[in-house]
Amino acid sequence: MVTGGGTAGHVIPSIPVIQRLLADGLEVSFIGSTSGLEELLVTDLDLSFYGITTGKLRRYLSMENLVDVFRVFTGIWQAFALIRKIKPVVVFSKGGYVAFPVVFAAWLNRVPVVAHESDLTPGLANRLCIPFLKSLCLNFPETRVRTRNVLVTGTAVRPELLNGDAERGREWLRAPAGSRVLVVVGGSLGAAAINVVIRESLAQLCESYFVVHVCGAHQIDASFERPGYVQYEYISDEWGDVLATADLVISRSGANALYELLALQKLNILIPLSRRASRGDQIENAEMAERHGWSFVIPEESLDSAALVNALAFVERDRDYWMNNLRTFETRDSVTMIYEELARVARR
Repeated sequence: MVTGGGTAGHVIPSIPVIQRLLADGLEVSFIGSTSGLEELLVTDLDLSFYGITTGKLRRYLSMENLVDVFRVFTGIWQAFALIRKIKPVVVFSKGGYVAFPVVFAAWLNRVPVVAHESDLTPGLANRLCIPFLKSLCLNFPETRVRTRNVLVTGTAVRPELLNGDAERGREWLRAPAGSRVLVVVGGSLGAAAINVVIRESLAQLCESYFVVHVCGAHQIDASFERPGYVQYEYISDEWGDVLATADLVISRSGANALYELLALQKLNILIPLSRRASRGDQIENAEMAERHGWSFVIPEESLDSAALVNALAFVERDRDYWMNNLRTFETRDSVTMIYEELARVARR
């Protein structure tokens, strides 16, 4: 049984693990929320999907917390009944709001649980889950967590990203031969702050790059169209090929996106989501990458056209330095490591 949800980042990294389980002839079920997001993301997989009631786990005072307490208990009851019915031998949790009811229900049913934490500091859902886990897989060795049963596995990267083809990506983008490709992505929903600065800087950017701007749903603005600049709301099947052809990537620093850039050894500039809009996990991820010399970081509060153009010039000038540092990043066979940990825990 696999669980996780609330955002795509709590589902997509579990897909390669699910594919490995299915390829070995195992039956897999997935418990997500009733929002439809998780079911949509796993719809192409040969598994059984079940939706349960979820409550948002907030870190601040809100009247909604009272309602969500009942939602969480309802979710635990629903997960408990599903686990009793399906009888899984092991549960794999990728975190998010839906994870805690499933993990706790599995513990009540004496079903072992393996979880995965992507960030340097666990989110609230995984912190609540830790007492009920058999083991916790980590993205980075620096992750700070209060439990002994940990294994550094990295993140399971989708095969289509690892096997991207640069020439195929250039052809799909219709990028001119010999042009340098700059890919800008603000996460699955885009990033308004990044979009504004990119568009303010287009005159300078297009002098040096063919700019591929993944700007998010409903964020395409035809008034900015010009030679050397293309906009997409989202890139799906071709994303691996697009990353393969990128000479430099500007990105948020969510743990999954960062890990993918490092695994692909892509020269990058990170613009982490500020603490005004997050718990600071992206800032911690970016600071870690900066300490290792894997990424150049621009705080969102300092982001403007001049800062962006200067950062690009700085990174390009010392390109060999950054690329040498990126080669020190240890990419693990994450799918196999997580698969083997699930098998080990299930046998105990």
